[in-house]
Parts: sequence; structure tokens; C-alpha cells
Amino acid sequence: MTKRLEQAMDRARSLPAYMQDEIASLDLAYAGEDKAVLVLTPEEEADLLEARGEMERGEFADTAAVEAVFAKYRG
Repeated sequence: MTKRLEQAMDRARSLPAYMQDEIASLDLAYAGEDKAVLVLTPEEEADLLEARGEMERGEFADTAAVEAVFAKYRG
């Protein structure tokens, strides 16, 4: 076990049981030994595949589009 993983496990020991269980679930899912952490709906999966295709084609928002979104949510 690496030093960093040992540090993480030491820290996890001080957390409440429910949080330790969450960490364990994430760890096991990451290692492929537990259920998926997140299950997408068919619509979410289609959205993700579409976004991935846009990324592969280099279709990113320009600075003006990003600023417009941020402006919408700024106070």
C-alpha cells in the first residue's frame, strides 16, 4: 500500500461509519468489485455520448458563451 493510500485510510477511520461505507463503496467500485457508483438513465447516457463526440470533434464553447452562462448565475 502506498503512503498516500495509508494516509487516506487513516483519515477515513476517524469518519462516521456511514461515510466509511461510502468510501468503501467508491473504492470497491473503482476496483471493479462492487456495484457501479453511478447508473445513468438511457437519456443521460445518450447525452454523455453526444458530449463525448462534441469533445472529439473539438466543439467547445467559446469564451463569450461561457461568460454568458456565468453571468446568468452571478449575483
